[in-house]
Amino acid sequence: FSQGAPQNTDSNTDLMVEGDGFFVLSQPANGSLYYTRDGSFSFDSDGYLTSASGLRVQGQAYDASGNLLGGAPGDIQVQSGSLVPGSATSTVTLTNNLDSGSTALATAPSDIVPANQTTYNYATGTPIYDSLGNSHTLTTYYAKDSGANNTWDWAVYDESGNLVTDSASNGNSPLTYDTNGNLTGGSPASIPALTWSTGATNPSIALSFSSTQYASTSQGSYSQNGYAPGTLSNTSIDSDGNVIATYSNDQKVKIASVSLASFTNPEGLSKEGGNLYTETSASGTAQTGVSGPQNGTILTNSLEQSNVDLGTEFVNMITFERGYQANSKVITTVDQMMQSLINLKQ
Repeated sequence: FSQGAPQNTDSNTDLMVEGDGFFVLSQPANGSLYYTRDGSFSFDSDGYLTSASGLRVQGQAYDASGNLLGGAPGDIQVQSGSLVPGSATSTVTLTNNLDSGSTALATAPSDIVPANQTTYNYATGTPIYDSLGNSHTLTTYYAKDSGANNTWDWAVYDESGNLVTDSASNGNSPLTYDTNGNLTGGSPASIPALTWSTGATNPSIALSFSSTQYASTSQGSYSQNGYAPGTLSNTSIDSDGNVIATYSNDQKVKIASVSLASFTNPEGLSKEGGNLYTETSASGTAQTGVSGPQNGTILTNSLEQSNVDLGTEFVNMITFERGYQANSKVITTVDQMMQSLINLKQ
């Protein structure tokens, strides 16, 4: 059980224990537990992480909030047809520059008319997601205020052309800038709760502006925290031994953490063949946990090589072979002497 050298592989389900721990495997038919240092694992057709012999790798599950659950380890399964639900947008950040050389147009946000491009200087669309994961677009229109220097009114409209909020509603205020073009007021703001024709909703959205007013073309980008539902696209194991499911909406979900077991006396384990061992009274009871100082750490894309010194083993083999040959000669010589004695008597 001395540590073997690592061998790099192309599969991130190939695992190696660096330390004294053993992977824990379960026989699906009866739940019998086995222990091994062989981390050549893969996912079967039912989504179970298994050994080459079909035993199921054991691990501690994560709950929906990403917290590691307690209790005895269990089978690690990632169902191939699984979905992760969408999440409604609750925060939006608009990052933009509003051209300081723009013509002043408005005296109030109510002067902004989306259908009339002469009533605003710049507009940008922002996709958001509702509680069912449907995508919608909110468009923010900006108009330079003719009644105050370095001030811009703004208004947000939904995809149906309805006013959602503006710089004079919901406690919001216009965007103001200092003489260097830096934002001095108007952020943060808020968008009230929305109800869509699909029956879905959006909570109140926290709206913030990361904005400047420089002598440059008006332009911008956005970020928001909502996303659509996603289907499973990939399963991997990270450097901490966590099984990660990645979905088509770029969400990553922790499924389980691969369990490791340690023993007071590993030499007391019972050999079962195929790099498998079982617990005995001589080995002591398995102390099961996750990757860490007590049970060892997990390396991904690696397998533990044999710790046998082939040079020494070949020398031993040759020595034993020569000894066998020498003993054979002795037996042959004795046999010949006995035969000679018999012949003398005759």
